[in-house]
Amino acid sequence: KFEHTDTEIVVGLDLVKLQLGIAAGEALPFSQADLRQRGHAIECRVYAEDPAAGFLPSTGTLLRVVEPGGPGVRVDSGFGTGDVVTHFYDPLLAKLVVWGVTRQQAIGTLQRALRDYAVLGVTTNLQFLQAVVSHPVFQAGEVTTAFVDRTLSDWSPPTTPPDMALIAAALADHLAPVQAATNPAVASDSDPYNPWRDGRFHREER
Repeated sequence: KFEHTDTEIVVGLDLVKLQLGIAAGEALPFSQADLRQRGHAIECRVYAEDPAAGFLPSTGTLLRVVEPGGPGVRVDSGFGTGDVVTHFYDPLLAKLVVWGVTRQQAIGTLQRALRDYAVLGVTTNLQFLQAVVSHPVFQAGEVTTAFVDRTLSDWSPPTTPPDMALIAAALADHLAPVQAATNPAVASDSDPYNPWRDGRFHREER
């Protein structure tokens, strides 16, 4: 099914603005015959959850959030660096939507956007999403509701953090004293995948 973000990208309209206009008594400025779809849109939902543990929700303080950008990339997010993800609400962090002239182009843009996305402080499904969009079954457009159970049921995250996670970790580490002065919660390390944590990567003492 299409979400409104995907529809907006392929038809070039702001659906929320149009809805507000209708609620205010305005008429639609076009007819169905005027609408034209162009290209392909794909949406990924970025969640604070652990796919390797049955998609259990993850909570904690977001030490650093780096969102992707560039042509054909849209991020609708509700969280940023310093925010706290609690167990009281849905763990949805953001909707990542991409556009391409062809489906393969859209997939390529999505793969780049996922590589450029980094969230430290909670476990996310970002690497799982990369595994999904890189899978031949997905790329061939043959996904069914049984896709995850049949092809990714034994998935586990790579042992080496992605480059963007390392960059985000270095940035978070560098800015931690400044952020701690204004938001003490940021100073706590609640990220089980923090690459500084287990000694594999070393930082210089300041």
